[in-house]
Amino acid sequence: MRLRAAHKDHVWSYDFVAARTHNGRPLRMLTLVDESTRECLAIDVEQRLSNEGVMARLTELFVFRGIPEHFRSDKGSQFTATAVREWLGHLGVKTLCIEPWSPWENGYCESFNGKLRDELLNGEIFESLKEAKVVIETWRRHYNEVRPHSALGYIPPAPPAVLPAGFAVGARARDDHLRTGMTIRGRSGGLVLRARSDQLGRGAVFMGWKRRA
Repeated sequence: MRLRAAHKDHVWSYDFVAARTHNGRPLRMLTLVDESTRECLAIDVEQRLSNEGVMARLTELFVFRGIPEHFRSDKGSQFTATAVREWLGHLGVKTLCIEPWSPWENGYCESFNGKLRDELLNGEIFESLKEAKVVIETWRRHYNEVRPHSALGYIPPAPPAVLPAGFAVGARARDDHLRTGMTIRGRSGGLVLRARSDQLGRGAVFMGWKRRA
């Protein structure tokens, strides 16, 4: 029986989308969606995406967003690789793999991928990988913060919050302090995942596992 997302960060789903630049170079996109809120958590755009690339991107999301309870994906090599599954298992994340040739079982991500293709990829010409990264990230932010979503009562999945001026200053100072180094702890096996972000919060570096003292 297909597990339905009950709340934010209950089930994330992820998939790949393919495109090309104007000169024919391949573009590979990793899309991640929160099935409950419909928020697009990330669209990673590269010419190739390896198992290590998937793990690095998920590490960055875990640092700044938190760890979901479940991951849903197809049975592509990047998602079923032993290293990725074991890594997620150490964090206490349960993996949900859909049956072959059954994209409807990953319906939320498939629906998002269709919107990405219809609203952006089919009508855009990318001259370079860098341009694709910028344009696609701009579209992702618009999708989350501005574009109405019918399943959410025609409000965006993640509209920007408006904070009082004094609170915003305090929050910024607190965030600057936190971003100098954060640790995510696994929920099984007594292991600790060490991941450190840069001081501007622009990326996370996977630092490996160590046994809890």
